[in-house]
Amino acid sequence: MKERKIIYLERVLRFMAALILKRHQPKIVGVTGSVGKSSTKEAIFLVLKEKYNVRKNEENYNNEIGIPLTIIGAKTGGRNPFKWLVVFIKWIWGLIFSFNYPEILILELAIDRPGDMKYLMSFIPIDVGVLTNISSSHLEFFKNIKEISKEKMVLIKSVKKNGLAVLNIDNPFIREEKEKLNNLIVTYGFSEAADARVSDVRFNYDEKEQLKGLSFKLNYKNKTIPLRLPNLVAKHQLYAALVAVAVADYFKINLIDALKLLEEFKAPYGRMNLIKGINESLIIDDTYNSSPASALAALNTLEQIEAKRRIVVLGDMLELGAESEAGHREVIKNVLEGKFDKLAVVGERMHQAAREFLGDDNVKSVLFFDSPIEAGKIIKNILEEGDLILVKGSQSMRMEKVVEQIMSEPETAAKLLCRQSKTWKSKEYKKPQNLQPCNIERRN
Repeated sequence: MKERKIIYLERVLRFMAALILKRHQPKIVGVTGSVGKSSTKEAIFLVLKEKYNVRKNEENYNNEIGIPLTIIGAKTGGRNPFKWLVVFIKWIWGLIFSFNYPEILILELAIDRPGDMKYLMSFIPIDVGVLTNISSSHLEFFKNIKEISKEKMVLIKSVKKNGLAVLNIDNPFIREEKEKLNNLIVTYGFSEAADARVSDVRFNYDEKEQLKGLSFKLNYKNKTIPLRLPNLVAKHQLYAALVAVAVADYFKINLIDALKLLEEFKAPYGRMNLIKGINESLIIDDTYNSSPASALAALNTLEQIEAKRRIVVLGDMLELGAESEAGHREVIKNVLEGKFDKLAVVGERMHQAAREFLGDDNVKSVLFFDSPIEAGKIIKNILEEGDLILVKGSQSMRMEKVVEQIMSEPETAAKLLCRQSKTWKSKEYKKPQNLQPCNIERRN
């Protein structure tokens, strides 16, 4: 249960945000989903910012406190009453003056419990609703995926009559819900049935045969356009580009202009980013967070990329509730049956899944670690030229500490990795207790 003072703060901020929205009446793009929200938000921002005055939520400002603060245009006051006074002053200023308030707000909307999305929709009018994916991530407070689907769909059903719903048609749960909607809908995905579709995806390599992004064809409104995104490595990251195209079209941005802007698109820190590793190796840094769906997607990408050796480093996936054991086993099974050369696991959940799947006689083929720091120090000594290393785990597992150990230029960590703020750097890694889900600061 939330503390009473937190509930009070949320209600006050909701009131303040609602007045700001009524005063300025910006267009609002709401983005939700089990995975892919942040990347999608960033892609949309990239294609809109040249033509419009746009604001997006930053960091972990995607909940009942962070979203109103984004609307107001302020940072959290934390435990400092003077900083909350600054928030109040900014709010008053925003109510009095219309100067330079954003024309469009792009809001990443996260949920934690049933009823969260309804609460957000009670004061946020949605012009464009985006649903990226529905999966088993964040099942701690939901009985099953159907309940998550129902909660996420509250956003889409709240879209204004003249608004737009953008839906990932490749997701079976979204396809099922789509038939119940009366909104103007644009679907996207790899499916032939998608309105905005990706085809002919291929990996690009440099002269040293190291990965240098993706090329593909965009099929939209009877047009087929070749496109190269040098900063992306995973096919599922192209979903964000498709959404950006659909949203740009809704806001009357020329398709060619939008695609040109997308060539600069980079995924947020810790989401399938390429980083140079020691000994001429290459790291896929996917350390921001993890769930069975996102882990399997990352493994599928790694399996398709050419490399001398494919090394997988996995940390526990948290907040899976009753699906935790099954989710970890599924991921471990995928690694052991796939085209991977080495597996290292960090955390009790991954340890347990590996031992259950392999049996005690075969666990010597897997490297077991209790902490990401320990893992990084050992893995650093086994990397060779041409190795490709995927590092992934839930936020609380601090798997970015593995990347810090094995990247070729650790002095650039602050510019390349997630959780590099003073607040995060001051937090030492603490082993999650037992096999219970652990709370994290950011929601799904």
